[in-house]
Amino acid sequence: MDFNHFLTSYMPNTNIGSKIHFDNMLNESVIAEKLGYTTVSIPEHHLINILMMPSPLQMAVKIASITKKINITTGIVVLPLHDMRTYAGDVATADILTDGRLTLGVGRRAFPWEMKRLGTPIEISKEKFTESLDVLQLLLKNKEVSYQGKFYNFDPLTIMPRPISNPIPMMVAAMNLESIKDAATRGFHVQSTVLSGTKDLLLSRVNAFKEGCEILGEKGKLLKLSMQRMAYLAKDDNDAKEKIKMAYEYYKRFDNMFTGPGKVKEGSVEPLEREQSLEELKENLLICTLNEMIDKLSIYAETGVDEVILSSSFGQSHNDLIQSMHRIGENVIPYFKKSNIQVA
Repeated sequence: MDFNHFLTSYMPNTNIGSKIHFDNMLNESVIAEKLGYTTVSIPEHHLINILMMPSPLQMAVKIASITKKINITTGIVVLPLHDMRTYAGDVATADILTDGRLTLGVGRRAFPWEMKRLGTPIEISKEKFTESLDVLQLLLKNKEVSYQGKFYNFDPLTIMPRPISNPIPMMVAAMNLESIKDAATRGFHVQSTVLSGTKDLLLSRVNAFKEGCEILGEKGKLLKLSMQRMAYLAKDDNDAKEKIKMAYEYYKRFDNMFTGPGKVKEGSVEPLEREQSLEELKENLLICTLNEMIDKLSIYAETGVDEVILSSSFGQSHNDLIQSMHRIGENVIPYFKKSNIQVA
């Protein structure tokens, strides 16, 4: 099972300045490569200080310039926010400038508050995503492409430059079982998550992915299933307790955007009270000490997850985040490289 570090993208104190924030992301990329992570992931969100990264392809190119081999994934680009006729050229350029290390992770939606302000209401995002993905694939693979659809109508055109990867690896973010199965059936890598920690929920997602791969046939054996979780390897129990409290404060803001009214002031997301208790949240996160983290991640390896994406930024200091990365790189990643865990 491979490990993917989801780059810091939460800036609780906007006064530190975006330059420091982005420098921290770049620093994490270099450290992740040295510690044995196979990939780093870059989000796309706009107008807010949570998951803040409006230009993931630009960041991918910069990361490639300061690293040697680590893979770089956009996790995820919100396709309905972009015009595929220009975005395909951006993707091709990033593919070239990252020396083919880019995997384009795509999805249909950001937070409803963002989508509305950027002109693509959440209600039409699924339909627009489906058509956008179709157009993007055609433009990256073929020349003189024309298209007639609901959102795109254009005469023959060829995007320039042409990508060097054939094809550019693509990953689709999917949550419900049918979407996971459909993405795999169509030949896409899949990124998902389990918002609760139950093994049954994890298994249902893995099985949906495997069903899609079987339908695809021989090419399905080449596809990868990635599962994203909030994770922090604590140095001791007191450290874990402190960080869980920080994560609880973070989710007051995340819930505001994900399922709540979207209360934002000058780019900062405001906290809202949560129905879920601190103890319930603890069970759903990988914020713990070493033995507990290995036990919880072993379930992922046993069920057949190919990669875990560890999202580690929830308001702690950058130094604490880096120290957790080191503990994971020095203890957790080697354990899963050496162990002979049998896939169910």
